[in-house]
Formats: sequence, C-alpha cells, structure tokens
Amino acid sequence: MIYQIIITLIAYLIGSVSFGILASKLFNIADPRTMGSKNPGATNVMRQGNKVAAIFTLLGDMLKATILLLIAKFYGASDSLIVLIAVAVMLGHVYPIYYQFKGGKGVATALGILLGISPVLALSVLIIWIIIFFIWKFSSLAAIGATLSSPIIALWIGLSNQLVFLMCILSLIILVRHKSNIKNLLNGTESGFKK
Repeated sequence: MIYQIIITLIAYLIGSVSFGILASKLFNIADPRTMGSKNPGATNVMRQGNKVAAIFTLLGDMLKATILLLIAKFYGASDSLIVLIAVAVMLGHVYPIYYQFKGGKGVATALGILLGISPVLALSVLIIWIIIFFIWKFSSLAAIGATLSSPIIALWIGLSNQLVFLMCILSLIILVRHKSNIKNLLNGTESGFKK
C-alpha cells in the first residue's frame, strides 16, 4: 500500500512538470500562460508561431506519461496500479503543484497515457483527432471528440475493465478542462486554425 502511494505521488510530481512553460524559457518565447487561452499546452505555444517549441511541448507533455507507464509495465504493475499512475500523472499535468495548480488541458498527456497502455488505442484515437481537426479546424473539438472515443475503442480492442474505466476518467477530465471551449464552440466564438 505504501509502495503504491509513493509511486502515485512520484507520478503526480512528474506530471506537474509543464513542458510549455519550459519551452518558453528554452526557446525565448512568451510564457503561454500570458497569451491566447492562457493554457501552457502545445496548441497555445503553436499560436506563437514557433513550431519547434510546440513540438517540444507536445512530446514532453506526452512522453512524461508514456515513459512512466512503460516503466511500470516493465516491472509488472497491475492494471489497477496502472490506473493510479495514469490518473496521477494526468492530474499533475492539469493541476500542477509547481504552478499554483493551474496547468494544461491534458490532451497531450492523455495521448501519452494511451500510448503507454496500447499503441493501437493511441493510434486509433489520434486518427480520430486528425479527422475531426482536418474537417473543422478546431483542436478543442478534435480533442473532445477523440477523447470521448477512447473508452469505446478500449472496449472494442479488448482492454481490461480497469483500463476502460481509466479511459472514462480521462474523458471526464478532458471535458471538464474544455468547459470554456465547449461553451465557445456552441456560441461560435472558439479560436480555430482556419485561414
């Protein structure tokens, strides 16, 4: 029990590292929390026109989850412990202790979790994200649609009940973090990437 608590705490602390904020320092760009959506994620970093910084942010926020889960699986962690680690790293990202609990919206980290659990699941959800984004040009809409598909895909490819439940938790977190985006989408005021 103590072992699980320690592992979960470590996952939360690692999840709390924001690569968008690190990117602003490394690439000498504006802190993403001071502009646009004020979200330290890859989309907001991309709006500054620095693709390298955006890719750094995306990969960092994603791989911090993937690497943790792959290590846990390598050491034979049960699905129940995988769920705890995944939720902890996700909560760390969206409510980071290092930044007054004001973090990102969790899309890249959720994708990293999916990749650590099942590459097939991650690829399927990513394809859905790309299709939605290609049609409507809203990253928030693509994130919401793709995330909501994850429990269905997880069930379809035969993942355990615990992991399907994890997908439901991730979907709920993504929906909560995109509450303002959902409102803007309904009002027609959401910022997209249309030219």
